[in-house]
Order: sequence, then structure tokens, then C-alpha cells
Amino acid sequence: MPLETSQLEQQIAIRTIALAGNPNSGKTTLFNAFTKLRQKVGNYPGVTVEKKTGALVLAKDRVVNVIDLPGTYSLSVRSPDEQVARDVLLGRTPDTPKPDMVVCVVDAGNLERNLYLVSQIQDLGLPMIVALNMMDEVERQGRDIDIVKLSQRLGVPVVPIVANQNQGIEDLKRIIAEGVDAYYQRAWKMAPDLEDEMKQLVKLFLEHENMTPQEAFTEALAVLSQRTEFKGSEELLSKIGIVQDRLKAKGLRARTAAIEARYDWIKSVLKSCVKDKNKKGPNFTERLDAVLTHKLFGWIFFLGIMVLMFYMIFTIATYPMDWIDAGFSKLGEWVTAFLPSGDVRDLIVNGVIAGVGGVVIFLPQILILFFFISLLQDTGYMARAAFIMDRLMSKVGLHGKSFIPLLSSFACAIPGIMSARTIESPKDRLVTILVAPLMSCSARLPVYAIMIAVLMPMATAWQKAELMLLMYLIGIIGACGMAWVFKSTLLRSQKPVFIMELPPYRLPSWKTVAIHMWERSRLFLKRAGTVILAISIILWALMTYPKHESMEAGEALRLSFAGQMGTMLEPVIKPLGYDWRIGIGLIGSFAAREVFVSTMSIVFNLGDDAEENTLREAFQKASWPDGEPLFTPLVCLSLMMFYIFALQCVSTIAVVYRETNSWRWPLFQFVYMAILAYMAAFLVYQGGRLLGLS
Repeated sequence: MPLETSQLEQQIAIRTIALAGNPNSGKTTLFNAFTKLRQKVGNYPGVTVEKKTGALVLAKDRVVNVIDLPGTYSLSVRSPDEQVARDVLLGRTPDTPKPDMVVCVVDAGNLERNLYLVSQIQDLGLPMIVALNMMDEVERQGRDIDIVKLSQRLGVPVVPIVANQNQGIEDLKRIIAEGVDAYYQRAWKMAPDLEDEMKQLVKLFLEHENMTPQEAFTEALAVLSQRTEFKGSEELLSKIGIVQDRLKAKGLRARTAAIEARYDWIKSVLKSCVKDKNKKGPNFTERLDAVLTHKLFGWIFFLGIMVLMFYMIFTIATYPMDWIDAGFSKLGEWVTAFLPSGDVRDLIVNGVIAGVGGVVIFLPQILILFFFISLLQDTGYMARAAFIMDRLMSKVGLHGKSFIPLLSSFACAIPGIMSARTIESPKDRLVTILVAPLMSCSARLPVYAIMIAVLMPMATAWQKAELMLLMYLIGIIGACGMAWVFKSTLLRSQKPVFIMELPPYRLPSWKTVAIHMWERSRLFLKRAGTVILAISIILWALMTYPKHESMEAGEALRLSFAGQMGTMLEPVIKPLGYDWRIGIGLIGSFAAREVFVSTMSIVFNLGDDAEENTLREAFQKASWPDGEPLFTPLVCLSLMMFYIFALQCVSTIAVVYRETNSWRWPLFQFVYMAILAYMAAFLVYQGGRLLGLS
């Protein structure tokens, strides 16, 4: 059947589509299915909200841009995420084109909550398609959704899909290619008096502002609900004030009227389109939640997952780590044999290969960490972890929603800090940002791993996993403790109410997990090939010059520029059990924590222990001038405590500055964490010595 002229024109006009949807609706999975590896990740101008764009191929000669909007429950502008989503849809975001079409991804198992956002986007007057995701779960639950009737009630095309299995994707692409009608007639209605006042406000915006009818309605609804203060001419503000005074005089509940009207309409839609064939009783999710969110068993399961993750890190990861280590060793031997003796060979072997290789070797462990985090997110368990942690977080004045950014910080503090923007309270958001770096990120993993290997060389994988878990738990306790301090002093505010949707459990999308691991490993390797490479070269130069060829390697290193800096620092760090060589590692790692390992690789490759096969063996043989061992158990524990609390990451400091728009808070954060790290390391080392430990 040939397309009508209007449809052909719409095909040509469609250049950009936006993906919108609630968190946990499968929007990111659909974005990955649409764009595959044709993706770009950045930030929206002026804010630290992540901007993901990609290319969707509809035909050989037809490609459209896809914008993945931040996951949000509404467009009510209570957080930066909601503000960005609303501004993009209205075409108010710099460097981001207004979408020609919106694909709203809806969790078919939670239609009532998801259709609220659908109704808000419809009010904007954009052409829209509803992608009804996770239909397989709905079928397993014994429910039946009449797709045709739902489409008729919503007034937009509804496409059933299972994004993580690529079901329905081609149908969705076909409808996008054909185009959809932008005609929309609002179905939800408020009380007659409120509707009349709404019409008056819309009329005012149309008369005084250069707005489309849809923009005028959106602004009028925000003013009616008193969610925002509109900035306009004095005449317009005066007339808006008259309308608001009239509402107060009539005693109308304008603030919640639109919310209640939307949900009344949504319930009527679901009543006519959804049939539940299940017998009454708890479903699979409810039965599982009875255990996983239990006051006792929930914690046991959570800690069990963490122990299993660290056990995998110390068992499965060792094989590829040995392969990587052997590969870098062979590369060093090949360069040594190929190049003549001199500074160039020394730089490449002892600077570049030793520095970068000392960090890249931990890639398998980091991949396992990201695998578990992605798995927890994809199965729906991450929200349960936040739920059980709410009991702990509430004791320090925060709620479980703050734990999502903190849990994300196990991978990296940067996305954790950025995800704090979903917290509505500015003070709670700032507290979360200030304590997020206390969670042990993946950059600390190499430090923990090498210290545990030196501390417990003969321990089993389970014992090492238990010690690693202890380090992570100390970070959590430290974050909660500092949150309590901040909420009790600098950032005191009312204790928030925790409201969070628990999504149904679902099978993970292994493709999504793989993409997540690929993205994070690519970023890690990019960091190793840029930041760590540059720092390794600088540190090699500082540890090589000025040259003292007539001296032994260890003494020459002490007299180098880096050695002089470490020697100057030694009186400050000696109470922690550290010498000038560890001081060099601390200085280098202020750029990035994992640089400590690469710095130590360079230090001991330049020192008397250059013949050692592994850094662990070099640490075990390192000693003070009087022959006493340097890396005693107390020193290893002290170093791990220092790295739990210290903020040694320039990138994190930069993100906190952009997030808070001030240098005040990142500098405060750096100072308080440095003091905390020194005190913790001091107490462990000196306290252990007082107890007679070594």
C-alpha cells in the first residue's frame, strides 16, 4: 500500500527521536538494541547529567539520531534529570535538537506508574510511540493486555516488545520509519473550575509569550500546581497572581489536582485493557522479596553476594592476570633485547611497560566487579539493596535512595556522584556527593589486591575475599558516619521520607551486561593508556634524574627528584609506618589511586630489587636501612585504611566542582578525607604497635 503524501513528508522530517521512560523500564536495553555500538556519551551543556546519543539505521540510506533521555518518573522538574528531560523535549537544550518523535519505553508489568510519564509527554504535543516492554514477564504472570484497545485509549501506536531478547524491535523500527500522527486530545480532566482557570492561564501565556499551545499548557499546569515561579513581564505576573488568588479564594486543591486526574484516567484505561488471570496470592517477586528484603535474611544475602564477588576476584581473575603479567614481561624482555642500553630503553621498559602493565594486570578483577554490578542492576536486585540499606541510612539522616549513588561508587565515584542528581533535597544531594568517594571504587581494587597478597600470601581465596569485604564495609561505615556528621552539623535538614519503586525480578540481558563491561573496560584501558601512561613517564623521569651513575641503584633513587620529594615527606608519613619510597607512591596516586601500584612497580624496578619477578615479592623483601621489613602486616593494613578514606582522584574533584558549581565543596571534601585517611592509618599502625603487633 503506497504511503500518503503527509507520511512521506514526515519520513523526511524525522531526523531525531528521543527515548523516554521510567528507571528500570528497559530504556537503556532498547537504546543499545537500536544503536548497537554507534553511541556517544558525554554531558549536557552546563550540567553533569549524562548525555547518550546514537545512530539508528532504518534503511541502507536512512539513519536517524537517537537521544537517550535520563530515566525519570515524571517531568515535574524536581531534580536535574527531570529538568533535562523536559528541556530536551521542549527543544530548550543547547546543542541538542528538539526531537521529531518520542519513543516512550513502558514497563508492561507496571503500567499504572509508567503511563503517568506517557500522559505528561503527550501534553507536549510530540508524535509518540509507546514501546510496551517486558511482555514476556506479563505473560508469565498470567495477565493479558489488549494492545489494540490500549492503543485506542492512548491515541498512539503501542508496540509490544521484549528488548533484551530483540523481540518486537523490527516492528518498532518499521513504525518509526513510517511516522506517526502528532494529533492528541487530552483525555484526563480536572474539576470544571480548575479547567476554567487552566484555560485562562493558557490564554495568558499565548498572549504574552511566544509559545506554542502545548508549551503554554505545560507552563500553565506548572503555575497552577505551584511547582515553579514563572519569570515574565510584570503585567503577565500580575495576571497570573490574580488567577492564583482566585484559586485560593475558592479553596481549590490545585497542587495535586493534575496528579489525581491523571491517575484516575490511567486507572480507567487499565480497567478496560488489562485482565489478570492469576489467582489471588503472592507472585514470584513478592515471594522472593519476603526473603531478600527481610530484616535478617536480606542482609545475609547481600553480604553473601559481596563475598562471592570478591571470591571470584581472587580465583577466576588470577588466570587472565597471570597471562597479562606474562605478556608484559615478554614485552619488556623483547624491548630489552631489541633496543641498546640507555635512557630510551630504560624509559620504555621501567617507565612505560612497568607503569602501565602494573595497572592493566588488574583489568580482569575490575571486569568481574563491573559484571556483578551490572548483573545486580539488570535483575532488579539493586533497588532491593537500597531498600534494606534504608534502615541503616535512615539512622544517619539519609534514605535508601542515597544508597544507589553510593552503591554505584563501588565501580567509580564519578557516575555515583552524577547519579546523586536524582535526589530531590539539595542538602541530601550534597551530603551524598561529599561521602560518595568513601565507597571503595574500582581504582582502589589494585591497591587492596596487592596489599592483601603481601599481607596474606598463603591465605585461601575465601580468606582474601573476607578481608576485601571488610575493606568495603569499612568504607560504607565511614560514608554513613560522615553523612551523620554532616546532617547533624553543616547540612542539617528534615529527615526525608523514602519512597522507591521495587521493579519486578527479571532475567538479565547478557548483551546489556557485556556492553556495560565493554564500556567500563574501554574507559579503564583508555585511562591506563593516557593518564597513567603520562604519569608513569613523569615519575620515571623524576626517579631517574639527576643521574648518579656511580652509586648503587637504591641510593641513586633516593637522590633523584622523586626521591627527594619522598624524603621530604617521610617525617610526616613515618608515624604511619611508611618510608620515602611509599611516599613517592602516595604523591603519584593523588592524580589517580591506581597509580600507586604502577608507581611502586617503577620504584622497585629502579631499586635494588629489580630482579624480582613480581611486585608482591619486591614488597615482601623491601626493608628499612636497619634491615627491618618495610611492608609488615601493620603497614599493609595502614595503607589500605589510608586508601579507603583518602580522596586521590583529580577526576572526582573536577566532577564535584561541576556538580556543586563551586570550589568550596571539592576543596572541603579533599581536606576532610585527607585528615580522615591520616587519622585512620595512624590509629591502625600505632594502635597495633601498642598492642604488640608487628
